[in-house]
Amino acid sequence: MNGILQTRSSVPLVLASGSATRRKLLAAAGLSFEVIPPAVDETEVKASLRAAGATASQAAETLAELKAHAVSHRRPEALVIGADQLLECDREWFDKPVDRADALAQLRRLSGQRHRLHTGVCLLRGSARLWHHNATVELTMRPLSEVFLQAYLDAAGDRVLSSVGGYQLEGLGAQLFHRIDGDFFCVLGLPLLPLLETLRAQGVLPS
Repeated sequence: MNGILQTRSSVPLVLASGSATRRKLLAAAGLSFEVIPPAVDETEVKASLRAAGATASQAAETLAELKAHAVSHRRPEALVIGADQLLECDREWFDKPVDRADALAQLRRLSGQRHRLHTGVCLLRGSARLWHHNATVELTMRPLSEVFLQAYLDAAGDRVLSSVGGYQLEGLGAQLFHRIDGDFFCVLGLPLLPLLETLRAQGVLPS
């Protein structure tokens, strides 16, 4: 890759996420960064936010910031990127499936339905929020037969456990859908273009 397009700031950049897909997106875009998975109890936070009447979009943004703060306390000198996703269908919130049976149940629930995937991202330095952004993508899953679902889960294997809804759009999951309205990068877990624009504004990337 041409070095002129790569990260050039002396300020460290940290991704506060254990997502392999987010890591690949940033690396492919030419960024140099560290990865520090945050210690955040997402289940407890979601339950509290839901009880308080938060929307799914607000929950995704709050979780993104909590993850960034969890890492920023350890690396106050760095620019820390926090991100989170929340899938919503008919006001029901979905978590990553815990096993194949759970993934199958989620796919059955989403089959033939239109749902929303909310993605939140924020950028912190020294625990101060420099920027935040959220985006919503609407996805329509085609009706899926039981035979197809079993074949899909056989082919995808444990990869379905790393994605809410049991799908990965960059791979076999593309076969699940009829229509997608919104930013493809957000479906993968990160609103990449707005984030890159912000990093250019911060002097991390050349303009």
